Amino acid sequence: YPKSMQPTVYSCNSTFDFVQLSPESRNYKGIAISLLVIVAVCSLITMSVFVLTPVELPGAANSRLTVLDLFKPEFSVHDPEARWISDSEVLYRNRDGHVIKFNFALNETEMILRNSTFVSSLPPMDVLFVTSVYRHSYTAAYIVYNIHTREVWELNPPEVQNAVLQHAAWGVKGQQLIYIFENNIYYQSDVQSNSLRITSSGEEGVIFNGIADWLYEEEILQSHIAHWWSPDGERLAFLMINDTLVPTMFLPRFTGSPYPRSQEYPYPKAGQPNPTVRLLVVNLYGPTHTQELVPPDGLRGREHYVSMVKWISNTHAAVRWLNRPQNVSFLTVCDATVGSCVQKHEEASDLWLTRQNQKPVFSNDRSRFFLTIPVKQGGQGDFHHIAMFTKSFRSDQNDVRHLTSGNWEVTKILAYDEGEQTIYFISTQDSPQKRHVYSASTIGLFSQRCLTCEVNQEACAFFDADISPNKQHVILQCKGKVCAFSFWISIQPNTAVSYFILDNNMPLRAALEMKKISKSDKLELTTLFHPSPSPYRPSLSDGGPGSQSVSDEYELGWDSVLVSCDEVIVARLDGRGTGFRGLRVLQQVHQRLGTVDVQDQIAALEYVTSDQRDIYISLKVFFSFQGYGAYLTLMLLRSTALIKCAAANSPVVDWKLYVIGVVFKVNLQNQLVIFVLFSANVHFQHSAELIKHLIKIGANYTMQLYPDEGHFLSLQSQKHLSESLVGYFRTCFQDFSTPLPEEIGKEDDD
Repeated sequence: YPKSMQPTVYSCNSTFDFVQLSPESRNYKGIAISLLVIVAVCSLITMSVFVLTPVELPGAANSRLTVLDLFKPEFSVHDPEARWISDSEVLYRNRDGHVIKFNFALNETEMILRNSTFVSSLPPMDVLFVTSVYRHSYTAAYIVYNIHTREVWELNPPEVQNAVLQHAAWGVKGQQLIYIFENNIYYQSDVQSNSLRITSSGEEGVIFNGIADWLYEEEILQSHIAHWWSPDGERLAFLMINDTLVPTMFLPRFTGSPYPRSQEYPYPKAGQPNPTVRLLVVNLYGPTHTQELVPPDGLRGREHYVSMVKWISNTHAAVRWLNRPQNVSFLTVCDATVGSCVQKHEEASDLWLTRQNQKPVFSNDRSRFFLTIPVKQGGQGDFHHIAMFTKSFRSDQNDVRHLTSGNWEVTKILAYDEGEQTIYFISTQDSPQKRHVYSASTIGLFSQRCLTCEVNQEACAFFDADISPNKQHVILQCKGKVCAFSFWISIQPNTAVSYFILDNNMPLRAALEMKKISKSDKLELTTLFHPSPSPYRPSLSDGGPGSQSVSDEYELGWDSVLVSCDEVIVARLDGRGTGFRGLRVLQQVHQRLGTVDVQDQIAALEYVTSDQRDIYISLKVFFSFQGYGAYLTLMLLRSTALIKCAAANSPVVDWKLYVIGVVFKVNLQNQLVIFVLFSANVHFQHSAELIKHLIKIGANYTMQLYPDEGHFLSLQSQKHLSESLVGYFRTCFQDFSTPLPEEIGKEDDD
């Protein structure tokens, strides 16, 4: 102690009298011992606090999920892109990037190509660039690499060097090659032969040969590839899409040059001309000859789509033709040698037709084929089930036999085994949220066998599958919430199911175990919103017509960060207009977009926020974005005062601009943030109309722009958008937070 201070020791009795001791009676030895004891006790307390307080170190178990985590490799599902190369061999790429061949019969693996090959043996990567065009399409420079001799060839059309191509791929036999340059198709019989130009009519933005324009890529084929090989590789079917009469849109490009630029592309809005389409087949062996496949009489001279092409023999292809209103379609089998098409099935609806790009499964002699079609299930409406069509001996019509039934849906037909007369398919039979693989006999009593229900059922209940050519094995890809992995299983009849894992996605599973991510429960809303003193805030999300938000499929997004860190409940609702629960649910939005589906969202919000619920919710939030989901967000803001914070990403505002005008009445106390992309799907024109209206009514909104970005953001912009959304909702939660009720506060104290 300083000399100016005299230490004072106090004793305490029952009356709290303090007695000061005189300097002569000081016990310096006792003081020292007391100080040592105090120091020891404080050290123990400090150590206890340090030991018992959980510290969330980077990578530690039960640490919080961050936006940065979402973009780490270990948090992504690795798709091995496994494909059959024979009845017993699969080629796939492992997580390290090596290309592996696995032989089931011999139980042997062989490394075909090391990942280092792409670095050590190929030209510098600055000459191999890829530029995105739309959702699926891109341009790129290509080379051909011989894995044995390490020789390298650049892939160029004869008239151009260092070409940027729209597509390049192997054929189905030997070393056939096809590539597309400036909307024209080029063919090589092998890698060292001269290129043969198959078409010459291609014109940028006008005539597309073998590759889709924007409409066919985005809305019809869901792919930029518009050509199909015959099984023997001797013929190539392709679409010639003519956009001459289609009005064009302009996508602005503001950065990178002194003056803004724009990308022009054909975009048919409602009531405007659609592209015309021709389906052609070119003979690649012998003299080049091109044959057109003729559409059904009912569609000739009228606007129509070609929504599906599938070769079913070396000379015959199944083709589906669809009228523009999409309420009448024809399935035909076309003879590619003469161009004639025979109608096999016609489908019509008073509303609209679904699944018009599904591929039928044919028997080898084409005498029977299988499709999923709507089948009425009593008073529950229509559900998609498997129908077997067999050529009738009494007429030109087909006999139809329905092979499945029930208030569930077959989502995909995988294959037909003629030897065993067994059909393989994926369905929602166990639950609308699940996808399992089934097999069933097509003769006698129809009996089903679930091939995946007992395979790691705790970890996965959502599968996709690819059957081997001889129908003896299947590659399964688990897309479940708990873990995601790929493996093959034996499906030989009357044998136990055995499997070998190709990729178990262990890095993902380990990463998820380290994070505080709540489990989901979709049994009841009252279960999902379990009684708790925490001020949970519900968020509801919805996709477009035919989509499904509530499923067992793995998903991890920026809203998962809010769940992990901010005591937020994310509730997803599949109301009217969503898929996989029958046509009655799906088609109730016919000519009523943004009405009944919005009513369902509001009903769910009212349900979980009502006083009857055994839960306290301090804030009502709706977020959904990207096109139709953002449109629903705006319609909800117009229809209810429950929502206090909302985010809309490139919202559709006026359907006349997209393909019924919308008048918005936004509550001024709401907070709305608009994320604007310069998208080829939902143009800035929509956001401009919305912003003009919001300014007029004095609404509270914030806008965030992503210049020169398409409908699907670059990785850097995705990170920025995710951080912005998380930050926005955290701020909005604080702005609209309310104190807890007195009784809940008491529970906290207890």
